Amino acid sequence: MPGSRPGVGPPAVASRPRRGLVTAAVLAVGAVLLTVGWVARRPAPVGDRTVGQVTRVGVLPGDSLPGYAAAARAELAGLTAGAYALVSFDRYLVPDRLPALLADVEVAAVVVRVPLPGRQTEVVRLPAQLLPQDVTAGMAGLADRKDREAADQRRRAADTTDPTARQGYETGAQVAGREAACYRAACACVYAAVIRADPTALRAVAGRDGVRALDPAPEVARLDRTVFLPPLPEQRDVARPPADTAATPAHPASTGPVPTPGGAMGDSSEGAPAVIAPAPSSSGVGPGSAPTPAPTSPDSRSGGSSDRSP
Repeated sequence: MPGSRPGVGPPAVASRPRRGLVTAAVLAVGAVLLTVGWVARRPAPVGDRTVGQVTRVGVLPGDSLPGYAAAARAELAGLTAGAYALVSFDRYLVPDRLPALLADVEVAAVVVRVPLPGRQTEVVRLPAQLLPQDVTAGMAGLADRKDREAADQRRRAADTTDPTARQGYETGAQVAGREAACYRAACACVYAAVIRADPTALRAVAGRDGVRALDPAPEVARLDRTVFLPPLPEQRDVARPPADTAATPAHPASTGPVPTPGGAMGDSSEGAPAVIAPAPSSSGVGPGSAPTPAPTSPDSRSGGSSDRSP
């Protein structure tokens, strides 16, 4: 969190309630243990009476992904009223796949990243009410920004006499350039969405091919005060911290395929970073050493808003 003003503490982080445990207990003891373990990991609130609370929805590093899915299923089974939900996909999708997958629900935003092999790439929230047009337009804006980012990194590389710093800037320019190319091609880069619907419609989405988990969040009232942390499609057991291997000699940054509009996801060891920022119409998605590209501008209207993974 940024530095606080005198007398004002950091924003509060609300722990989500122990949701769906009774239902899970009736169904299976194993599901209960997974759900309890997942919920117990949520951090305790930290006080800040001036801005309210921030709610986290999704997974944290070290969370069991099967446990997270079990908890989400248990809560969805007992849901009785309309709510926001975090939908995680089992693969990275092109924008054209979204209308059918998210039919009959209100879409607030999607979460995207370019799955470059061995690279930490930026996770971005894109406001998206009209599918797929808003997503492709958002990707085009991201491509323009990534081009500017790459040019800035190249200028920095040319201006420094430090070999280590120069290598860092050059790597940053390469990554940003590849991200720009992927977004301009409307890549298979969408891996989650924030939606709102009644319980029947949410259960219908949860049962569609390509949906990995649907995590209802009935406690969420303000999306701009909510951090959404969807699991990455390539991680199946535990959510892991970021691991950027591409800058090592064994994994040079220039190796590996660039995702194409119909291509498969890259192989990444990156943990899912948080993305948190306000967006138009109250849409929001919550949240290396050598120099890297700067984080995204908070103006989501010009290509999304994000935090780079820690």
